[in-house]
Amino acid sequence: MTAPITRTLVIAAGAMAGLLTLLTLAGSAGLGPPGWLAGTAFAAAGWAVLTEAASRYGLTRFGPADLVTMTRAVLVGVVTAMVVDTSHPRTSLWPLAIVAALALATDAIDGRVARRTDTVSEFGARFDMEVDAFLILVLSAYVATQLGWWVLAIGAMRYLFVAAARLWPWLGAPLPVRLSSKAVAAAQGIVLTVVLLLPTTPAMILTGLALLALIWSFAYDVRWLHRNKATAPAVATATATPETTTRATRRRRILTPVACVLVLFALLAPASLSELTPAAFTRIPVEGLLVAGLVLVLPGRARRVAASLVGVGLALITIMKLFDIGFEEALGRKFHPVYDFSALRPAVEFVQDSLGSFASVAAIVGAVLLVIGLVAVMVLSVLRLTKVAVGRRTFATRGLAALGVVWVAAAVLGQPVAANSAANEVYDDLRQARADIVDPDVFAQQAAVDKYRYTHGDKLLNGLRGKDVILVFIESYGRVAVQGTDIAPGVDKVLDGGTDTLKAAGFDSRSAFMTSATFGGISWLAHSTTQSGLWVDSQPRYDTLIGTDRLTLTGAFARAGWRTVGISPSIVRDWPEAKFFGYQKAYTRDNVGYEGPNFAYAKMPDQYTMSAFYRNEIQPANRKPVMAEIDLVSSHIPWTHLPTMIDWNTVGDGSVFGPMPAQGKTQAEVWPDPMKVRAAYGQSIQYSLDTLIQYMTHYGSKDTVMVFLGDHQPGPSVSGDTKNHDVPISIVAGDPAVLDSVSGWGWQDGLNPGPSAPVWKMDSFRNRFLDTFAAPPSGHPGI
Repeated sequence: MTAPITRTLVIAAGAMAGLLTLLTLAGSAGLGPPGWLAGTAFAAAGWAVLTEAASRYGLTRFGPADLVTMTRAVLVGVVTAMVVDTSHPRTSLWPLAIVAALALATDAIDGRVARRTDTVSEFGARFDMEVDAFLILVLSAYVATQLGWWVLAIGAMRYLFVAAARLWPWLGAPLPVRLSSKAVAAAQGIVLTVVLLLPTTPAMILTGLALLALIWSFAYDVRWLHRNKATAPAVATATATPETTTRATRRRRILTPVACVLVLFALLAPASLSELTPAAFTRIPVEGLLVAGLVLVLPGRARRVAASLVGVGLALITIMKLFDIGFEEALGRKFHPVYDFSALRPAVEFVQDSLGSFASVAAIVGAVLLVIGLVAVMVLSVLRLTKVAVGRRTFATRGLAALGVVWVAAAVLGQPVAANSAANEVYDDLRQARADIVDPDVFAQQAAVDKYRYTHGDKLLNGLRGKDVILVFIESYGRVAVQGTDIAPGVDKVLDGGTDTLKAAGFDSRSAFMTSATFGGISWLAHSTTQSGLWVDSQPRYDTLIGTDRLTLTGAFARAGWRTVGISPSIVRDWPEAKFFGYQKAYTRDNVGYEGPNFAYAKMPDQYTMSAFYRNEIQPANRKPVMAEIDLVSSHIPWTHLPTMIDWNTVGDGSVFGPMPAQGKTQAEVWPDPMKVRAAYGQSIQYSLDTLIQYMTHYGSKDTVMVFLGDHQPGPSVSGDTKNHDVPISIVAGDPAVLDSVSGWGWQDGLNPGPSAPVWKMDSFRNRFLDTFAAPPSGHPGI
């Protein structure tokens, strides 16, 4: 007779065999993360359940038959992983059918081995039955996705019977051995495996017959148990003993539920504020089942170390989810861990500019304390729950088994109660991190391909010779400002009135939409996309771009003989990127001559920015034509303390604006009410547009060309739809030849693009602009 093998070694070896099989499947059959997670959870939970059951039955060693059943359990884990994994399309069901058939084949072996080796045991019989029942549940759930929910009754019937026995103990009495019952039970697995490969009609007929046979078998057993319930052995019931309620007991009764809530929040909380609903927390997290299985089987010190590491991991997952929620609300996308930490500095500066230095310091201190506290609380919570589970091992193991059964059935059927969101978050973050690490090299190769790299200056922009060209970005000027919202009527009125005003002053205009490379913020991505003709939608791409010699729009004008200027009044530090963009003169907050107050985030009103540009660059005599990029910021969030238009002749050094911020609305007045936020945003856009329209009528000439556009849509609090990244763009000119040149663009007349206006990707603008104005207009000399 084969020598029995130590119980613990066999259980551990079975779990490892299952994981190795999953690894093989991952390489050969394309098993994805959901399958991996389900298979690993099955191994951990099975280990815990089997260890507890063997201890309860007094088993210290496994016999030959138990090894056969263990082999089948490993195969059942593989089947579970394969049917749960929906990340890859199934082109063939043969692999699943083969593994299921192998599992069923071992069922015909273990009983025979037990009898021949004289190792028949109550534990072995129960082990065999539970593995078979779980396999049938998994297969029935999968077939139910093909034939209908009714098939699930085949797998669920045995578990419903066990649950009913908890209510009516006579159902749990021993049953006499019946050959017909064994035959019907064995037929279920065979039928469910065969129908995987059959057409729908014969599959439904065969499965229906199997279900009818199973119903008959269970009905027969229930009838027999009911007739003999008077002679069924009594079921022992626990007698409650009074417990003295101490302070420690009360503390435990509070701390344990709190720890459970915190852990469930980490596992189940969605990474989007709109999905943060009570229903999100009514699911079963498979990661929790996996961890519970591990802590129930690990020894003391290893268990505490594992629980502490899990607590740290849950804290990190929660922190990442909080970042995701914050970025979703501000920028309409998830947090990118590789490069978005660099965005924290601008965020702190925004808080400082909007609310003051004390608020920014308090925000930093609060964030650090939150991270430290979250890690500590999560570790203590997992340690607390681990202690409770180990102290009530039998109850915890049975609960783990029951929840595992429900999770697998729900997962195969695609029901939301089966959750693996925490693992998905980690997997998505890792996959995104890998893509973000590789992307700059791919982008650098794209940046090296430039049709204008070696174009001589006399071949560039001849259609604009002698013109002052102004490229203006209006902060947060998005489609939401002009179409389909309660904000649009006020902005449309400014645009339509501005079209008429400009026309009366001798200017005409055309408008369309651009799809921005960013949303809700990080405006420099839109600026660099427009300037470079490349899709710059991340900080690493931006950092890579400014290290290249890519020809920008401003650089093209400089090469063609214009004086080039960059004005960004929100910049308060060195601006090394100015060299890349080709600015011969760069203006920031500190050298534009402003002596007035800040307006929330904006360092100066847009009217001052445009006035200073005219005074410093346009007004001087005997100058070259100027090309300028100007970034207006009065419409930057938080849209409070807004300026108002004044007489251009009184702007001066900006000190005239001194009383104005105090006269505007504060954050406390605006931000508690979403409608007021939207109204304030609309007012800020109207102000920026009024500034540009008035600039053209006061300081523009026939030789002035202005292109103004939004850099991105405002954040979700205003725009709502995070998928639409469109921003309006307009070109204004006093020389009809300029607008004749762009007639092929198909842009609409006026400043206000309608719903049918063309939509270009923002990275297409550079080439279209340079292509259009490469040659002089018909009848105009190219000098």
